This record gives sequence, C-alpha cells and structure tokens, in this order.
Amino acid sequence: MRNYLLLLLALTVSGSMQAQQTQKPPLHGKHWMAVTGKPLAATAGAMIFQRGGNAVDAACAMLAATCTMWDVLSWGGETQALIYNPKTGKVIAINALGVAPTGATPQFFKGKGYDFPPEYGPLAAVTPGTPGGLCHMLANYGTMSLKEVLAPAMEMAAGYPIEAQTANSLERGKNHIKQWPYSKAVFLTHPGEKREAPEAGEIFVQKDLLATLTKMVEAEQQALKNHKSRKEAIMAAYDRFYKGDIAKEFVRGCQEQGGLITLEDLSRWKPLEEEPLHVNYKGIEVYKLQEWTQGPAMLQSLNILENFDLKAMGYNSAQYIHTLYQTMNLAFADRDFYYGDPYFNKDRAITGLLNKEYARARAATINTAHNDAAAGPGDPYKYMGKSNPYLHLLDDRRQFMDSTNGRKPGGFLPKHDAAALLTPTATGNIYAAGNSDSAYQDRLWRGTTSVEAADKDGWVVSITPSGGWIPACIAGKTGVGMSQRLQSFVLDSAICPFNVIAPGKRPRVTLTPSMALKDGKPYLSFAVQGGDTQDQNLLQFFLNVVEFGMTVQQATEAANINTNQLWLSLGGTTVSERIPRPGSILLNSNTPQKTRSTLEQMGYHLSFGDRTSGPVNAIYLDRTHQSLWGGSSNHGEDYGISW
Repeated sequence: MRNYLLLLLALTVSGSMQAQQTQKPPLHGKHWMAVTGKPLAATAGAMIFQRGGNAVDAACAMLAATCTMWDVLSWGGETQALIYNPKTGKVIAINALGVAPTGATPQFFKGKGYDFPPEYGPLAAVTPGTPGGLCHMLANYGTMSLKEVLAPAMEMAAGYPIEAQTANSLERGKNHIKQWPYSKAVFLTHPGEKREAPEAGEIFVQKDLLATLTKMVEAEQQALKNHKSRKEAIMAAYDRFYKGDIAKEFVRGCQEQGGLITLEDLSRWKPLEEEPLHVNYKGIEVYKLQEWTQGPAMLQSLNILENFDLKAMGYNSAQYIHTLYQTMNLAFADRDFYYGDPYFNKDRAITGLLNKEYARARAATINTAHNDAAAGPGDPYKYMGKSNPYLHLLDDRRQFMDSTNGRKPGGFLPKHDAAALLTPTATGNIYAAGNSDSAYQDRLWRGTTSVEAADKDGWVVSITPSGGWIPACIAGKTGVGMSQRLQSFVLDSAICPFNVIAPGKRPRVTLTPSMALKDGKPYLSFAVQGGDTQDQNLLQFFLNVVEFGMTVQQATEAANINTNQLWLSLGGTTVSERIPRPGSILLNSNTPQKTRSTLEQMGYHLSFGDRTSGPVNAIYLDRTHQSLWGGSSNHGEDYGISW
C-alpha cells in the first residue's frame, strides 16, 4: 500500500493526467454515467438511462432508491442539487431543505434543557424536502413520468435484499428504534430475538412506504387521464404528499410521537430554485449553493488559496497541509458565524465573504510557521461598504476562542452553558470535549450520500441528499422517516446570529453538491458525504485534479486531511460536544514521519485514519475526447455505472 501511494504521488506531482493504477477502476462512458452511494441505487440510475431518460431522470431515480435503502437518508429528509442545463448554458440551484415547524423556538428547546435541538426523534425533524425536490427537478428538467422514475424504488420497497451496512445500523440503533412504534414495526423484523434487525441479504419489505409511493403515482396517473400536462401531473403527486391524505397521516404520526410539524407547515413549504454562488479559480468557475449550506466555505477557501503556490509546496507536504488547514479554519470560522437561511437575514454577509480582496486580507493573516488556535471570523462587511452589525458578538467570540489569554468564556456563552466550560489539555492545542473521540468523529463525519449523473446531451446533475437516517422515527403509516436536520440550528445568537432556530426557517446544513465549468462548459461534477468534512474533502479533491494533475479516480482515492477546528453541525446537545478543537487534525496513516514531526512542531495534535479520501463521487467531462470519466472513492459503498 505504501509503495502504491508513493507511486501515485510521483505520478500526480508530475502532472500526468494519463490513466494510472488505482484501487478501484475509473469509469469511462460515452453516452451516460451514474454514480451514487449504493450499488443498487446506481443500478436504478442505469435502468432509467437505458430506458431513454436524461441525467435528471436518472438522478431522481437514484435519489428515490437511496431514500428507500435508509442508512444515511430516507424519504422524509432533504435534497440539495446543482443542475447544468445545456439548453441555457446555466447552472441551476435547487433548495429542497425543510423548515423548522410551528413552535420550534429557542425558548421551547431551552425549556427542555437543550443547548442545541436534539439529535433524534420527532423533535429533531424539519418538514420533508426530498419528495418535493424530486418532483420539482423531474417536472421542470426531466423527460419521464414519476411512475417511470419511481419504478425501481417501488420495486425495492416491495422487497429488496438489505445490505450489511444498513442491517447492522438497524441492530445498533434498535434501542432508539424501540421508542417509536412505527419505526419498530418496520425495522425490527425479528422482535424478541437476539438479533432483532434484518440480516444482511434478507428481503426487507416496506409495505407502508410502497403504499405512499403508490399514492403519489396514482395522483400523477389520474391527472394524466384528466388531460393534465406531464409537469402538472407530477405536481399533482407533489400536492398529494404535502396537502392530501399522505400529509394528514404524516402529521398525525409525527404529533402522536411528540413532534411539532403541522398540516400548515407542510402545505406552506415548497422547494426553491435559486442562483448558485460561484468563484473563479485560475480560470475555472466553481459553483456552490447559497449560504444556507456550508458550500461557500469551499469557495472562500479557493479565494484564499489563490494567494499561495500550492504546486510548489507539493502534494500533502507539511507546508501544503498547514496552508490548507489554516485556510479551512478561516473559511469555517466565517461559516460558523455568518452562514444561515438567507431568506431570514437582511444583513447577509456573503458578498463580502466571497470578495477577492477579503480573501487576500484573510490570507495575509496566516502564520506560515504555526497553527493559529484563535483563528476566528473576519469582517466581510467593510468589503461591502457597510458596518458590521455583529462586532460586539465577534469581540466576545475572540475572547472565548483565545486559548492563551486565560479568560473564561464570559459573555460569549449564555448562562445555561456554564457547566460546559472547557479547559485546554496538557498539549495546549486541543480542547477536551467531555466525550470520546469515537463519538466526536461520528458527529464530525455523520454520513449522507451523493448522486452524480451526466449524459451525452450535456445535462449534468450533482445532489447531496440526506436526513431521516437510522435510527429514524417513522411518521405514522406513511413509511417515511422524519428528518433530523433541526439539530443544525443554534439556540443562541452568540454562536451564530444567522442560524438561530425559528418557525419556517431553514437550518444551515453541511450538504454541499459541487460543479465546475471550464470555458463555459461542464468540467467537474462532484460531491461527498461526511458532515462537516464535506467541503474539506471536496476542496482537496478539486485541488488534486487542478493543481496536481490527478485523474478523477486518483483524486477521489487520494489521502486528505481534516480539521476539527470548527463548530460541529451535527450530534450532541451540549456546547462541550460541539465546540472547536484547535489544532486537531486527521492525517492518513501513511503520512511520513518527517511530515508528522514537522506538523507537531507547528502546534498540531495528530490523529490518523487508513482511508481519508471522502468518500467522494465525481464525474469529469473530457472535452478533448468527448467522453465521461467517473470516479468513486475506495472509502465506502459508493458505486458507479456508465455506458
């Protein structure tokens, strides 16, 4: 393995884009490509392509299939997408994230003793977004009917051989699952036995979910019989989910188990089509969703990194790793403080955050010899010609994050957080978080999946769906697992004034599809699972291709680093479980000893993993040969099919 990595490094540093040996073979396609987090779901996409569908049709089929397979998402979760439309030459952003329900206020959750909304159960739920997002994408940019696109998922709901990862997740989560009667009935197929969850390979049947999907298809088909257009018929299925009998049962089942979602919450919600954000990095236009996601943190990082000669540093040299780490810390500090639902924030900072002059100023603050444990948010408003309305909160925050001045958090943390005050460990560069490293890493990496699709006609799709993962609370007899995304809100403006929970508001999420255009044409489509590490891994994947000449498969497998010097977005209901860990860094186990020693001297606290590549899924559009290259990391179950 070590010799392989050294060979890979030599090849990539030389700038070669020729195919080289990788642990998984690269995908090559002429007509279409489908890549996602589950092999069966990739097959669903391939089936739709073979039946004449475009990349949007196939992406919707893969989305439906992954939702039906649980583990990292389900039908009650959320969908975020970028779509390149070859007819207009534009990148379209889809916001299908649910909102906080009626009654979801800071006072409500503080009254229950929470510092953050809960991780699991009905009180963790935002309104479902994936059914609406899928219908919107299919109706506006697909070519097929909902009946055709949902056919693979419906066949799976009728019974499919469950894979080991999901089956074992159900067994591990069964104590949670037993709290919720509808989840227990679906997931624990062997009640009272030593193993109550399905075994790997067992045919897993979801009658209630199949009934829900059938109702949506029935609504579509009835509308077609009534001479409605394809788009109108698909939206009739949408209405049945959000306003009809499915909605009523969803709300009944949610509220019966203690949830807050109302019929009005469902009927008022709708997916949004937006302008994506983008920056130019050395002639390549990189696109992300708006700051209701963490996606702009990658754009900020690219703006900062333009000010350094990364290629001269060398792939994963100590100086390169240090520069990446410091850059990501600055970008994520801004994410942690300035990002949130733009429809609720009149004082948006995103224009300043993506300003090139702001990036140059941030780059100039980087200490090239040592980690900055006190790196915090900047002041982007001066680059917008405005005064920063949150300077008083920034002052409090800087005092709190400065681990060398001996001050206590004081005004930064609300009174109810007093028990969570932290002290530095003996190393001086990592905070003790009051929980095990394994629990922390689970929260940092908490999974989702990704969907990538492209076709010969130029349609390209990148989706990062999530929510409703195991252990999921199912809403009544719908078979639909509720999202757990409410936990990504904060309850105090001192942590992030833009992301304080409120009814009808979207939380700031980690989910972050990506797309890049070169010379006005699609160049890369890429996404990854992994909570707060998503834009860290995607940034490095992009640099692997653009700076170090790796093929798309090499770039998905290449060793990445992760920073823990950020506020966790998922998991834990106390400040001590979410607070940044300055200087804490994850490296690949094959990192040379000289690099390790240099980083320790720079103030880092090191941890290691055998596979630190993502898992990233990606498509490279080869304009020279008019073909498609696919990459899927060797990290997990991610899989692709092409033709």
